Amino acid sequence: MPDAFATAAVLASLPPSWQDWIAANLARGCSPLDMANSMARSGQYTMEVARAALAEAVRQRGGADAGASIFTPAQVMPFIDTTRNKIVVDQREVEILFVLKSPQVILLGNVLGSEECDAIVAHCESGSSSGYSRSTVTGADDGSSVVHEGRTSEMAFIERGEVDIAERIERRLAALAHWPAECGEPFQLQKYASTQEYRPHYDWLDPDTTGHRSHLARGGQRLATFILYLTEVEQGGGTIFPGLGLEVYPKKGSALWFLNTDSNHQPDRQTLHGGAPVVTGTKIIANKWLRQERYG
Repeated sequence: MPDAFATAAVLASLPPSWQDWIAANLARGCSPLDMANSMARSGQYTMEVARAALAEAVRQRGGADAGASIFTPAQVMPFIDTTRNKIVVDQREVEILFVLKSPQVILLGNVLGSEECDAIVAHCESGSSSGYSRSTVTGADDGSSVVHEGRTSEMAFIERGEVDIAERIERRLAALAHWPAECGEPFQLQKYASTQEYRPHYDWLDPDTTGHRSHLARGGQRLATFILYLTEVEQGGGTIFPGLGLEVYPKKGSALWFLNTDSNHQPDRQTLHGGAPVVTGTKIIANKWLRQERYG
């Protein structure tokens, strides 16, 4: 990081509009790390320049001395232990089937038993839960749930404490990810019939979007995703990562894990992914998103 004179010069060199933007967002309590990431994403500044300018702005406000400390994330990342081919958790041998290191994508086998998958599916079909409705996405403008043509599945939720088997699975996932269960969102089930899909999207929440900021306030960023495959699918329905040339096909009882951010808790654009159209059969999955902080 440049010295204090250099950082002062960097901040002073920014156009007044950017200086006003920095001052206004720091006054609102925005994270300097989020702000630096936004500046870099604009394409106008490198991350080094953005961090230098923000470090000086924080110093001038009476905050920390100019340096990297203001950009240090508050928490470590969740992680899957890939040092062994199998992980024993909750009296199950979970298999490490596939690992992509950057961005981190891991396919896990034997995460759920067949009877556990059937029980979760039956719970949402029986009317004892909220039941299925047309899937929605988070509106960018106001954070409301809106129907989107790119997501044609149906969804249902299992709230924490609603059913014992879901609680047991949640504890298992928490142990696998080395992350507290209370920092996870409720299970969101997705049911895809023939031709239904979810076009490529990100799971992370955009701190530059008004609608997403209200969701960030409820537990911070979505650091990681579990996708639990609850049914077999005869044809189609893979989880695709277009930028990586990767497609993972559903297998009942397995789970796909991936990190949504880098080690600084910043959104990773390499994690663009989607659900390919189902050709034959019905795909049912359960999503579990892990947040920075306690959710709710």
